Amino acid sequence: MSINGLQVIELIKEINKVIDENKSFLTELDAAIGDGDHGLNMSKGFSAVIEKLKDDPGHNIGDTLKKVGMALVSNVGGASGPLYGTAFMKAAGEVNGKSEIDINDYVKMLNAALAGIKMRGKAELEDKTMIDAIEPALSELKKALGEGLNPVSALEESRNKAYKGVEHTKDIIARKGRASYLGERSIGHQDAGATSSALILETIYEYVKTLK
Repeated sequence: MSINGLQVIELIKEINKVIDENKSFLTELDAAIGDGDHGLNMSKGFSAVIEKLKDDPGHNIGDTLKKVGMALVSNVGGASGPLYGTAFMKAAGEVNGKSEIDINDYVKMLNAALAGIKMRGKAELEDKTMIDAIEPALSELKKALGEGLNPVSALEESRNKAYKGVEHTKDIIARKGRASYLGERSIGHQDAGATSSALILETIYEYVKTLK
């Protein structure tokens, strides 16, 4: 199973819709322990992404994803812009020049995105960030594919693990960003960045599932 450049653009439009639908929820999560602007910033950023892609022919998926990353860096405030922007730009480097990608390309893209986020944010697993959704999701994806699951089933397992990671952020102390100032008082609160990451991973699964 593979998807072409135009389908990648359609998928990004779906991500934009999901982020917009959840902007109030994300902002509420962020208001509890952060700046209270994550949802609005992400929605603004992905709206700018759609504008940036309106004339994209989809011939080079790497180029498309680079545009996504640049739009997010320019339009999403706070730490999320540089982090998500870096993620998409690092993913872009893995598929530059390709007009179609498959599940193996996606693993490489997610791997590069995660490495970029860690490098830019100086964060690791258990710091109560987006990494707590993405890293378990990536590990589960690799495991599922290694066990011979088909791409859609592997993406489903990956999505499920991302949400388990989101739930786990309630149990750990924030070590990065404004939430880290709260220390133990950050326990009990769900991380907004991990949640938006899980929403994106879920949207990828839901979109690919329709292509079966």
